[in-house]
Amino acid sequence: MLVEDISVASIAAAREKFETTDVRAKLARHHADVDSVFWGWNRIWLSPEFRAWNIEEYLTRIRCPVLAIQGEDDEYGTMEQMRRIGAKVGDVRLLELPNCRHSAHKDQPDAVIDAIARFVASVDA
Repeated sequence: MLVEDISVASIAAAREKFETTDVRAKLARHHADVDSVFWGWNRIWLSPEFRAWNIEEYLTRIRCPVLAIQGEDDEYGTMEQMRRIGAKVGDVRLLELPNCRHSAHKDQPDAVIDAIARFVASVDA
């Protein structure tokens, strides 16, 4: 939704890991052209011009129910993202997971599945 200092620092660290560890090989299992995927993501986020990117103005236009999930220890964004979503989206449920990083579905799969099930049931009702 917006570019935070923590995002830029973590994405710079990801570049270092991509260049010096086996991260490239791990990502290649999921992407046919891992270099294009990684560098496309990494370069844009680390571009100085991208610091101004912000889609917050569009949040009030969302008309469908939203379930927003974020780990409290997310290395790519802070809970400020969730607060802003909660303040601007009309029908929103926020799930902030303690002891959870960026990949909530991997770090806390049971909590994520439970939240999705409850969310879908509430929307379906």
